[in-house]
Amino acid sequence: MNLLIKNIKKLVQVEENPVKWVAGKDMANLNCIDNAYLLVKEDKIEDFGSMDNIPDFDNNDNFEYLQEIDATGRMILPSYCDSHTHLVYAGSREIEYTDKIKGLSYEEIAKRGGGILNSSKLMEQASEDELYEAALDRIKEIISLGTGAVEIKSGYGLSPETEIKMLRVIKRLKETTPITIKATFLGAHAFPAEYKNGREDEYVDLIINEMIPMVASEELADYIDVFCDKGFFTVEQTDRILNAGMKYGLRPKIHANELDYSGGIQVGVKYNALSVDHLEYVGEKEIECLKNSETMPTVLPGAAFFLNMVCSPVRDMMNAGLPVALASDFNPGSSPSGNMKFVMSLACVNYKMLPQEAINACTINTAYAMGLEKTHGSIAKGKIANFYITKEIPSIEYLPYAYGSQLVDQVILNGEII
Repeated sequence: MNLLIKNIKKLVQVEENPVKWVAGKDMANLNCIDNAYLLVKEDKIEDFGSMDNIPDFDNNDNFEYLQEIDATGRMILPSYCDSHTHLVYAGSREIEYTDKIKGLSYEEIAKRGGGILNSSKLMEQASEDELYEAALDRIKEIISLGTGAVEIKSGYGLSPETEIKMLRVIKRLKETTPITIKATFLGAHAFPAEYKNGREDEYVDLIINEMIPMVASEELADYIDVFCDKGFFTVEQTDRILNAGMKYGLRPKIHANELDYSGGIQVGVKYNALSVDHLEYVGEKEIECLKNSETMPTVLPGAAFFLNMVCSPVRDMMNAGLPVALASDFNPGSSPSGNMKFVMSLACVNYKMLPQEAINACTINTAYAMGLEKTHGSIAKGKIANFYITKEIPSIEYLPYAYGSQLVDQVILNGEII
């Protein structure tokens, strides 16, 4: 479909010369065009600019069957890219929510069989069709909220059969939904109960010798991830798993430093991880390690909010010249929401990010954290036409300010109105 959108109040996050990410002080800059037009040809962005200079597309044979939208009073932003979710899961965990209110910590809940192990039990019992239908509803929800690309992890299987089941569901979602999806193998999300108390390395062997080859043989994952943190996988175990995954072409992504200074950031950078995620505990050593690397620091404000944890030192990272990405961590235990606009609000309130910084962190930077920076995350010629049209709003600052309001009016993915 060819689509022309006219009279756009503000076209946000435009790039003439696309960059891989935005870092440091530049994160406060957001390129915009007031009173703009945007032309989509088939599934890509063809042209954009000021209405003062709009070409005569109506008499151009290359744009037959041109559909027009008048966006007077409304803005257009590139779709959010959510680079860290666990949205394929079986059942909610609101009972643990009550436990948290009573004062139990994340680690205490995990030690008594809750947390990830709870989701693992439910995952084992669920069929692929049940998992697919439940995840499809979540996909539809996040699309309606402005997300156009999402990374989905396995990690609630914790056995070869169930991990493969999860990844097959993710593959099916890739094939049947308009959203762009990246799949990540996270067999190293936690230790199954039978592998605790001295048998942890046996489970690492299972991941390396059975799970990774199975995942690779069916081409079910784009990336490999490890929860390298206090009480979970050690740096040495993480090192072994990432090394094994890279032999099968799986680039690393890391859960790191959510619970303590774990060394996860350092091992992630060592293996050129695409991103290191969570990062509640980041000091000078971690920041220095991330400098001059190709690894995107990714913060998950929803999880810190839901678990009432310390906030990642985002301002310190940006002041050091680093890029920062934001993602939802959509999952049943620690962040049961995929609302990226709310993530931006949390970033502004709890992390003191400017709205412009938050938008950059939820679009171009998190596109990089998914390996999609060349095709997603900004309004640029030749990029995939993934964007949303807002309702009538006064300014871009209004998006995170009105934290409880649904401000998406229309969604366009792959050039199609959803």
